[in-house]
Amino acid sequence: MEKKIVFALLYILVFPALILVLSGDLFWPQGWIFGIWFILLCFSTILYLYRKDPALLAERFRRPGAGNQEHWDRYVVYGIAIGFMLWIVIMPLDAKRFGWSPAFPFWLNVCGGAGLAGSFFLFFRSFTDNTFLSPLIRHQDDRQQRVVSTGVYGFVRHPMYLGAILMFIGAPVLLGSFFGLLAGLALTILLMARILGEEEMLSRDLEGYREYTRNVRYRLIPFLW
Repeated sequence: MEKKIVFALLYILVFPALILVLSGDLFWPQGWIFGIWFILLCFSTILYLYRKDPALLAERFRRPGAGNQEHWDRYVVYGIAIGFMLWIVIMPLDAKRFGWSPAFPFWLNVCGGAGLAGSFFLFFRSFTDNTFLSPLIRHQDDRQQRVVSTGVYGFVRHPMYLGAILMFIGAPVLLGSFFGLLAGLALTILLMARILGEEEMLSRDLEGYREYTRNVRYRLIPFLW
């Protein structure tokens, strides 16, 4: 496990470094802000799980196809991974190196940063509130999975997805990338489709989930969806 953690921590550093290198400006302020945000989120989450919830950390290291993952979800996971890489690459190329997008106003950059702050909160609390937060859509009968309805899960049914969407939209707005925003919206649509499949599985296999959906009515955004 320790080797996996060390590798994961080193691997995380690749993405902020890639953004700065592709931007062509190693002193790009917005690139540094996003990079520091990304490192703090990933490092704090991994270290928290290592100390407080090693079972969930081990679950997070599961590879696609492991356990009893829904067959269709393997393709979605690979799609998200590919989309994430394209999103990471296109933002610095668009916003800084080639300047395909017009400059965003400062107030809009600030809104993007605020979105990332909300994303950090939702991501971290999702991990601390839900010990069954697997990266794969599967019924975790091997871990005695049960419905979690407290904390941020009493607010919406999929707070981690909401955190991801705030990241996919907030980062390109902070960096000033219109094409990154389009990529983020495409990833958002993919996540929303995944939610529908995940809820179908949970309603079928997880005791008490149907009742939970009646008590917490909204999947992502209160009063909308």
